[in-house]
Amino acid sequence: MRRFGSAVAVFGGLLLAVAGMAPALAHEHPSGITDLVTPAVVRIEATARVDITLLDHIGELVHVERSYEVPIGSGTGTVINPDGGMVTLTRVVKNDLDVRIYAANKIFAEHHKVKIPADFERHKLKDDLLNHHLQECYPPKQPTATCIIDVTTEIKVFPNISPADTEGFRAEIVRPGDKPDSPAVLKPVGRADGSAGLPTAPLAAEVPAKDNSPVAVAGFTGRPAANLPETVDIAHLRAGGAGEGGRQFKDPENKVNEPEKLGALVDKGLLGGPVIEDKKGEVVGLLLGGGKDARMIGIREVTKALAEADVAPARGPIDAAFEQALTRFHTHYYGDAVPAFQRVLDLYPGHTVAAAHLKTSQAKRGTAEDEGTKRAAASTDAPGGAPLWPFLVGGGLLVLVVLVAAILLWRRRRSEPEPEPSLLADPLPPTLSPPLNPPPVQARSAFDEQVDSTIVVGRSFPALPKISSTSPGQPVLVARDPGSSTAPDPRPAETTVQKYCTGCGMRLGPAHSFCGYCGQPAKT
Repeated sequence: MRRFGSAVAVFGGLLLAVAGMAPALAHEHPSGITDLVTPAVVRIEATARVDITLLDHIGELVHVERSYEVPIGSGTGTVINPDGGMVTLTRVVKNDLDVRIYAANKIFAEHHKVKIPADFERHKLKDDLLNHHLQECYPPKQPTATCIIDVTTEIKVFPNISPADTEGFRAEIVRPGDKPDSPAVLKPVGRADGSAGLPTAPLAAEVPAKDNSPVAVAGFTGRPAANLPETVDIAHLRAGGAGEGGRQFKDPENKVNEPEKLGALVDKGLLGGPVIEDKKGEVVGLLLGGGKDARMIGIREVTKALAEADVAPARGPIDAAFEQALTRFHTHYYGDAVPAFQRVLDLYPGHTVAAAHLKTSQAKRGTAEDEGTKRAAASTDAPGGAPLWPFLVGGGLLVLVVLVAAILLWRRRRSEPEPEPSLLADPLPPTLSPPLNPPPVQARSAFDEQVDSTIVVGRSFPALPKISSTSPGQPVLVARDPGSSTAPDPRPAETTVQKYCTGCGMRLGPAHSFCGYCGQPAKT
């Protein structure tokens, strides 16, 4: 029975494998996904607002007030949790230039009509009096200062949504890096996007160690707009390189100068943008460099900066719904992808990638490219679809094979010989007669599995000897000679050399303390 049960289990497993073969292939996660990251890519612009008041007392005392917005940096950032936590490079949001010097140069040039470059350098004028007032305007602030300066840094974030957000939302620096190319962590200020939060990008655990590992870079070359979507390009990582020095890029076929190509993208606005691993679509680093050189700072430095800023990477409900929709889309189940992308847009109406894929899915739903339509046609064996009969024939053959194997096992089990009786049970002599009034023997199973089990074999025995006694209470079994009369042996009982069980008549040896056949204790 155990063998038969094993065969049935194998049969059931084979049937499940055949039934689940086609759906399993349909849910393989596609490779080369950048769509997981691009919804979380944002444009970052940092400016310093300088409010300056010039105290002009060369003639009559005049207060000249001006406000200037001084660019600090711009580039690309990546949202890493639904609350809006972001990572980028420090030089995108902070630099070492003193914007107060810039404001002093600009207000003096405008008010006193003198030629002073609008830069971050300290200058001198030929006019001693004006030069004295200019030097007193430069920081740091002194009791005789001729300028009162107030500086506030403003960071604007423009998300990847449609229609484009021309105003953006403000953010603040949670943790700047020690160096310009160190990761900086930001968080939004006063942003309200509902309970679902913002789309996020998954972070990898490590950087691919293999040489020429394929990656992609993403970012914005300006503020997002209908005619300015995110920029995505491919590249290859060279082996080696770590820390803030970064890893280099190189085309394995030397057809493209990848450092120069990516350096140009850095100058256009992809500074700090995510570098995306090719297979899982996870962020493995941030893009840095410029000019004719571009490198990548690894994910280890990014996660370290996040830990020091106490900002934890996380994925939200928008990302979970979007990944399900992407799986259907990239496996060409366009009919199933339509409601999945609509669910994403319900959670986050501005999701540009979901909106674009929804439009494509609606156009291809029900066509020859829709795998869902092909499967529906195959279930009815419609023309143009994969026929169902191979699966039915294969399943029938499996059923037949398992049934034949089960029948053979059952017949083999029935043909096995019965177990031999115990060697302890010696045959009785044919001349012995059965015992007088033997006690009833309790019925036992032929394969009783208890400790004191005894194998009972149903068979008849010859006649057992008659019982005689030489004294009351002392029965003795006496064997008869087949050729003599039925009279008992006149010899005394002490001359009897063979003992038998008083329960079943089994012959006992001199050292037997119990019967090996029925278990009856031997009489001493």
